[in-house]
Amino acid sequence: MTIKDNSIQLRKASTADADSIWSILQQAIEKRKVEGSAQWQDGYPNPTVVNRDIEKGYGYVCEDEQGDITAYVALIFDIEPAYEALEGKWLTDGSYAVIHRLAVSQERNIKGLATKIMIAVEDICLQQGVPSIKVDTNFDNTAMLRILEKLGYTYCGEVFFRGAARKAYEKILNT
Repeated sequence: MTIKDNSIQLRKASTADADSIWSILQQAIEKRKVEGSAQWQDGYPNPTVVNRDIEKGYGYVCEDEQGDITAYVALIFDIEPAYEALEGKWLTDGSYAVIHRLAVSQERNIKGLATKIMIAVEDICLQQGVPSIKVDTNFDNTAMLRILEKLGYTYCGEVFFRGAARKAYEKILNT
C-alpha cells in the first residue's frame, strides 16, 4: 500500500525485516526512556514479539523511496483480550482492528510519518471491511496522544497491560 505522498510504502513485514524492525523499536524504546517514560522499559517489546507479529501477519513496515525501512506498526485484526476489560466504554461492540507497537526510525526524521502510517492503517482497515480501530497508549506518550487527537480518535477509558493502566481510544471509520 502506498501512503498518500507516494514516496513512502507500507507493506506486510517479512522475516527478512526482523532485524530492521527490532532496530527501530530499540530506538523508540530509548526515546521513551530519554523522555522519562516508563512505556516500553520493561523488556517489551522484544525480538520475540517482533517475530510473533511477523509470523501472525500483524507486522507492517514503512519503506521510503529507496526501500529502507523507516517505521513499524503491528496491525491486528483479532480480538485484543485486554480490551475486553476496558474500564470505560468502547464506541462500538463489533469487529475492530488494533494498532500496537508503532515506532518510527530516529535515524531519519520524516515529519509526520507516524500520522501518515495511521492514515494508511485506516485505509487498510477499510479495504478489509473493518469499521473501527482501537488503540492504547501510555498516559505520558504525548506524541501519540497528539496524533490520536488530530485523527479524530475518541478517548474511551483505560485498559491494563502488564499491570499498568493505559489510555484507550477508538475511531469509527467512514465505510
